[in-house]
Amino acid sequence: MSVPVPELAPLTPGATRVLDAASRLFYERGIHAVGVDTIADAAGVTKKTLYDRFGSKEALVVSYLQHRDALWRAHVARHLDRTPEPGIDRVLAVFDAAITWSDEYSPKGCSAINARAEIGDGHDGHPVFPEVSRQKAWLLELFFELCREARLSKPALMSKAMMLLYEGAIVTVGMETFAEPFQVARELARTALEQDRR
Repeated sequence: MSVPVPELAPLTPGATRVLDAASRLFYERGIHAVGVDTIADAAGVTKKTLYDRFGSKEALVVSYLQHRDALWRAHVARHLDRTPEPGIDRVLAVFDAAITWSDEYSPKGCSAINARAEIGDGHDGHPVFPEVSRQKAWLLELFFELCREARLSKPALMSKAMMLLYEGAIVTVGMETFAEPFQVARELARTALEQDRR
């Protein structure tokens, strides 16, 4: 994969407590709604410790997104390991991973999308933006590689279709528009992939 994945530095025990508390609070309440005082209190550390370990709230937000993404990528990798042979089922393994991930880890939808929406326009230099873009570029590239390995006739087009189905499903999870959106997305993905192979 050519999309760079950040190498996560080892965390001290205090930094781990800060990151764990921030991750829970940012996801549950939102980035703007949670201040560093609240995070420090929840982590049982001083604000000085928080700033010593992360430098700024913005850097802590990026670390939160990167660590969640690392957990997600590891989860996807485990599902892909269970379907090692190239083909449609291996493409669908990403949706299988999302189905088992979303209930426990993403009941409010995608943390990256939520962070991007919360920061909003007018903050073009915010470090969240390149991190969110990187995560989405990684997933699109993964879909492309899986579609190419499956010998689909239009791997670039089908990878974009898979991405649209995935992104639509994760937004629907957060919006609670209807139940089991990833199961619906998976069925539509299977239909599209099977038609492409004909």
